[in-house]
Amino acid sequence: MHRITVTVVPSSAEPTAILAALAAGERGARLRHVERLPARAAQVADWPDWMASPLLASLTGSGIARPWSHQREAMDLAHAGSHVVMSTGTASGKSLGYLVPALTAVLDGLSSPTGRGATVLYIAPTKALAADQLARIEALAIPGVRAATYDGDTPNDERRWIREHANVVLTNPDLLHHSMLPGHKNWSPFLRSLKYVVIDECHIYRGVFGSHVSSVLRRLRRVCTRYRSTPTFVLASATVSHPASHASSLVGMPVSPVDVDGSPREALTFALWEPPTIEESRRSATTEAAELLADLVAAGVQTLAFARSRAGVESLASSARRRLGQVSGSAEASIAAYRGGYLPQERRELERALRDGELRGLAATNALELGVDISGLDAVLMAGWPGRRANLWQQAGRAGRSGRESLAVFIAADDPLDTYFLEHPEAIFGAPIESTVMDPANPHVLAPHLAAAAHELPLTEADLPMFGTGARGVVDLLVERGILRRRPTGWFWARDDRPGDHLNLRGTTEVVSIVERRSGRVLGTIDEASAHSQVHTGAVHVHQGDTFVVTDLDLPGATATIVRGDPGWSTHSQSQSSFSILGAKRTQRWGEIDVCFGSVRVTTQVTGFLRRLPSGEVLGTHPLDLPERSLVTRGVWWTMPLDLLEEAGIEEAQVPGAAHAAEHAAIGMLPLVATSDRWDVGGVSTDMHPDTGLPTILIYDGYPGGAGFAERAHGAFGEWIEATRDAVARCRCERGCPACVQSPKCGNGNEPLDKARAITLLDLVLLSRPAAS
Repeated sequence: MHRITVTVVPSSAEPTAILAALAAGERGARLRHVERLPARAAQVADWPDWMASPLLASLTGSGIARPWSHQREAMDLAHAGSHVVMSTGTASGKSLGYLVPALTAVLDGLSSPTGRGATVLYIAPTKALAADQLARIEALAIPGVRAATYDGDTPNDERRWIREHANVVLTNPDLLHHSMLPGHKNWSPFLRSLKYVVIDECHIYRGVFGSHVSSVLRRLRRVCTRYRSTPTFVLASATVSHPASHASSLVGMPVSPVDVDGSPREALTFALWEPPTIEESRRSATTEAAELLADLVAAGVQTLAFARSRAGVESLASSARRRLGQVSGSAEASIAAYRGGYLPQERRELERALRDGELRGLAATNALELGVDISGLDAVLMAGWPGRRANLWQQAGRAGRSGRESLAVFIAADDPLDTYFLEHPEAIFGAPIESTVMDPANPHVLAPHLAAAAHELPLTEADLPMFGTGARGVVDLLVERGILRRRPTGWFWARDDRPGDHLNLRGTTEVVSIVERRSGRVLGTIDEASAHSQVHTGAVHVHQGDTFVVTDLDLPGATATIVRGDPGWSTHSQSQSSFSILGAKRTQRWGEIDVCFGSVRVTTQVTGFLRRLPSGEVLGTHPLDLPERSLVTRGVWWTMPLDLLEEAGIEEAQVPGAAHAAEHAAIGMLPLVATSDRWDVGGVSTDMHPDTGLPTILIYDGYPGGAGFAERAHGAFGEWIEATRDAVARCRCERGCPACVQSPKCGNGNEPLDKARAITLLDLVLLSRPAAS
C-alpha cells in the first residue's frame, strides 16, 4: 500500500507552526487568508457579599479565586430580581453568572419549613448540555443542593423523587412542553418555590424552533402565576447582535444585557482554506477536512472537525480513520463521529472519551457546538459555512478552552457563500454578528400553544396580551374549529386528547425510526420530511462508518428498514416542486420588476433517485411512488417582464436556465442577510408563473407559516442580490459549479443552469434598483 507522509508537528507547537506544516508544499495555495486574533486580559471583580458561604467555599476551593467582571454584573442583576441575558464569548464562564445567584437562593431556602424554599429550573436545548451542567453542579459537592436531570431518558422510578425532592431540575424545552406544563399539578410544590429559570444557549432558539420555545416560556410564566411564583429569568447566549432584544422576545418581558466580556482569551489563529479545484469543481470540504483531521491527529493535535450534515460527519470520520492508518498506523478508534440520531448512551460515551483524551479526533455536527464542557482541544476544523457568523465563532471557540493558544480553520465548501467569504475575509472578521430571527406571532406556531395553554389552565382575556396582539384572532379560530370551547370564565380545551401530542417544538411532526432488518435494532431516527429524500427505498445510508441499504420505507408505520452492505454507489433523490401565490403582504417596485413578500403554497414530491459511482458516473435513475407534501409558508419573490429580459440579452428559451441559476445562488447567499442556512429555505423558479404571468423567482421559508428568513431577505433585498451577483461573477468556473450556481439540494439534478445569463439577470435587477434602496 502507498504510504502517505506528512510533516509531524509536536502537539505543543504554536498554532502558526501547525498551520505552516499543514500548508507545506503543494498545499500552500490552499491557505487563502490568516487572521490572528490577539489575546485578551481578564477583568476581575470581587465575590458578592450576599453569596451563600458554602458555595463561596466550594468555588474558591476549586481554584476560582475571583469572578470575571461580566459574571459579577450578571450575578448582581439576577440577585436583584432583574431578568438578564449574558452574551459573551465561548468559554467565558457564563454558567457561574447564573449558578451563584441560583444556588445561593437554593441554599438560603433550605431553612424553610418544607426544606425547599427556593427551586431552580435550568433549560438547555440539548440533553447533553443539561447532563454536563449537572456534572458541574455535582462537582461542587454542596450539601443541600439536590440537582437532577429530568428528560426523556429519566427512568420512571426516579421521576417522582425529582418532582418531590430536587431543588435544581435540569431539562429541555421539549420536556417542559410535553410533560411538566401539562402535568403542572404534579410539580406544584416545585413551581410554587420557583425562584430562577435559567435558559442556556438561548441564541439557538431562532426561526420556528425559537418561536415555539417563546410560546412555551409564556405558558410557563402563566402556570407559575397560578402558583404565585414570579421567577427571575437568566439567559446565557453566545455573542449575538442585540441580545437584549432577542431575549426579551423569547421570554416576553424586558431583559437587561450583559455583553462586555471580562474573561481572558488566548490568541487565536484563524485560517481560511480553499480545497483544490478538480475539473472545475472545488474538492469537497468534507474530504479536505478528513485529510487535515487525520494529519493533525497523527501529529498529536487533538482536533474537532465540524460538518454540516449527518452524512457528512460519517463520511468525514471514516475517511479520516482510513487516512490516519495510512499516515501513522495509529489505531483507527482514535477518531470517531458524533451527531444527532445516536442513542444517548453512544453520545455520552463519546463525550467522555473526548474529555479524557482517549479520542484524539472527532467529527461532529453542531450537536457539539454548544457549551458541553470539553477542554484541551487544540484545533477546530469547520467543513463549510456553518450557517451564521455566530455559529462560526461558537465552533471556533471550542479550541483553546484549556488556556493554550489555538487554531481554527474554515474550509470552504463548493457553495456561493463560502466562495464569497474567501474573496471577502472582512465579511467574517470585520462584520458584526447577525441579529437572531424568529416570529412568535406566527399563527401556525401560536395556535397549538394557545390550545395547550387552555388545556393546562382555562385561558382568560387577561392571558391573551402575553401571547401577542394576534392571540385573540387565533383563539376565535380555535373555537370555530371546535378545538376550544368558550365559557363565561374563559376558553377551555374541548377534546379528549392532549394538545401537546400534536406538536413537536423542533418542527418535525413525525419521526421515522431506522431499523436494521436482521437484528431489529433501531440505529437512529430521522424526521418524516427528510425521510422522503434520505431513507427512501433503495437509498444508501451510512451510520458510524458502516454502510446500509434501505429495503423499505414504511411511512404509515414510521419505519425505514435497512440491511448492511456497501453497493459501491451513492444515491441522490430527485423531486419536483411548484408554488402558488396566496397573497402579497408587501411589494417594492424596482422599475418594471416587482419585489414581493407574502404567503405562498409550495408543493413538493420526491419522484425518484439516481445511483452515482464515486467517480461521478450515473449508473441509472429509478422512480419512486411517494406522496406529495404541501407547505403553506412565507416567501420573497420577484417578477421580470420577458421583454425586459430579452432586451438584456436573455432569450425566452434561455430564461429557465438563467432564473434557476440565479435562484440557487440567491439561496446560497441568503445567510449573509438573514440568520438562515441553505437548509432552512427553499426555492422555485419558472419562466412563466400562472399567478404572475411573468418569469418569477421565489425563495421561501421551509417551515409552516414562515420563519422570518424571507421577510428579512425582502427587507435587505438590494444587499442580498448585490452579494449574490458578486459571488457568481467572481467564481472562476466557466459554466457554473457548486461554488456559484449548483445546489446540493436541487431536485432537478441542477438542470437547466446558465451561469452567464444568471449574471445578466442579476445585473438587470440591480440596474432597476430605486435610488433609495
